[in-house]
Amino acid sequence: MGPVLDDMNIFSGNGSAQLASDVANSVGIPLSQATVGKWSNDEVRVQLQENVRGKDVFFFQSFPGEVSDRLMELWLMIDAAKRASAGRITVVIPWYPYSKQERKFRGREPISARLVADLTVAAGAQRIVTMDLHEGAIQGFFDIPMDHLPHLPVFLDVFRNEGLTGENAVIVAPDAGAVERATEVAQRLGCGIAVIFKRHPEGDVERAEVVETVGDIKGKRALLVDDFMLGGSTLVNAAEEVRKAGATEVRACVTHAIMSGQATERITNSGISTLYTTDTLPPRPDMPPNIKVVSVAPLLGEVVRCIHEDRSVSKLLGEIESDKTI
Repeated sequence: MGPVLDDMNIFSGNGSAQLASDVANSVGIPLSQATVGKWSNDEVRVQLQENVRGKDVFFFQSFPGEVSDRLMELWLMIDAAKRASAGRITVVIPWYPYSKQERKFRGREPISARLVADLTVAAGAQRIVTMDLHEGAIQGFFDIPMDHLPHLPVFLDVFRNEGLTGENAVIVAPDAGAVERATEVAQRLGCGIAVIFKRHPEGDVERAEVVETVGDIKGKRALLVDDFMLGGSTLVNAAEEVRKAGATEVRACVTHAIMSGQATERITNSGISTLYTTDTLPPRPDMPPNIKVVSVAPLLGEVVRCIHEDRSVSKLLGEIESDKTI
């Protein structure tokens, strides 16, 4: 742990208190205090309890639920710091809200992810830190510096320590959108790759049906990889298909476990022996026993310190990546 940094504050909204506290501890400062609640008429109330004049201020917020309230908390905290003459305002949102709505899929729909970006900048954010975006193009929604952190440094050592490497393992993309991610993981672990193609029934876009599985799976340990899990149907259906294809074991990995709807029950009763995820979203109290959470706090702590010291985040990530090579 480094020396206490008197010119930095780390605050948290109600969606990320534990993660922000862990990051502050890794940096070497206490988590700054703020009142973040509601008035009796349900309006969000915010007051920063510490002096931020001229300081490097970091706001953490996650979105496990009540997304609209959490966004309003974030925007009001940013505005409070701006009006209190903060030196620089950096917003850390490891899971970017509305990231599934990054483009128009049908007529008369908004581009919600873009609007979130516009409002965050309008509130006064001067830099954004996020992790493993659902669509990399979201980076282009911001005209301020944005650091997009990779997921691999968090997971690679875990996979290696548990023997998910070499010819006896296969990395599986649960849908066509995860092929690039699965290919990258497979290359780093020296594994083969398989792809499951799915479709969403008309009128039920959150449910997934498997159409075809391509790749050599029989007799191998399978690892399904994706960026996030919402209700869990994609992973559970994919796990069932991988079992049918002859895998000896099925594990899965998602950076962001939203766990909405019946996700807890689905994962508990699925054929997935272990689901690896991170604390970009706070773990639920009823988290199934087959879920293993890997903390991103050490990585975020390094990034926060790097930003504060005006060092290159890209260089830092390059150094971390080089340390994780086979």
